[in-house]
Amino acid sequence: MTPEQYCQNKAANSGSSFYYSFLFLPPEQRRAITAVYAFCREVDDVVDECRDAGMARIKLTWWREEIARVFAGEPQHPVGQALAPAVREFSLAQEYFQEIIDGMEMDLEPVRYASFKDLALYCYRVASVVGLLSAEIFGYQDRHTLKYAHDLGMAFQLTNILRDVGEDAQRGRVYLPEDEMAAHGVTAEDLHKGELTDALRALLALQARRARQYYEQAFAKLPERDRFAQRSGLIMAAVYMTLLDRIEGEGYPVLTRRVRLSPWRKLWIAWRTARREAVRHDRCV
Repeated sequence: MTPEQYCQNKAANSGSSFYYSFLFLPPEQRRAITAVYAFCREVDDVVDECRDAGMARIKLTWWREEIARVFAGEPQHPVGQALAPAVREFSLAQEYFQEIIDGMEMDLEPVRYASFKDLALYCYRVASVVGLLSAEIFGYQDRHTLKYAHDLGMAFQLTNILRDVGEDAQRGRVYLPEDEMAAHGVTAEDLHKGELTDALRALLALQARRARQYYEQAFAKLPERDRFAQRSGLIMAAVYMTLLDRIEGEGYPVLTRRVRLSPWRKLWIAWRTARREAVRHDRCV
């Protein structure tokens, strides 16, 4: 199995919404973004699957060293070997990969965030940085596109947090800001009970509104001349916003189950969005 095939399998087997947005990219961009995504999956799996925090830190340290080897031209892991040509071709910054590991490492501590300001650092590291790497791979002419990529990453992570409230609570992780929980009279124990009270529904609605605000900010910051190049991000956004619509439409059942979109629904949304952006682009040129 080649490094590229390893990354492709990692992306396809994850079932992530991101995979569907990669299908509409040129081969060289698709290989690069798939390698970046596979790296994110690898380091995320370390945190999720390793119950010993000490061992998880050792493994994350190994990945820090592997990233250094990637930039030195001496990668060992299949993902590192797939990343090496991507970082050269698209001039990807080494510190971005280290930031992602920093974010994953934050999950090894008791997960509590006093305010959204504190949570925002975590979201930046695990999601906005991925957005910035993606923007470099997709290409842009206007640097305002990086602000779009930052905010879109925030929106994706906030949607993930809302979707996974119940699962995360069972793992001892609470990503809802503590000051907002207190203002709504909601405790961490309430999240474990699985009972959707009016207070908890209002708290979850607040998180959904914040996610939507970041989507709107992101779209407002995307320059028209970079829109077609960044269409994969727009495909991801269409899928994620449909998921957010479903969570809201079903009344926030996130304490007891994960709200999902079927693979066919994701593929349809991806095709429809890609087609819409292509038509828009053709009209502008």
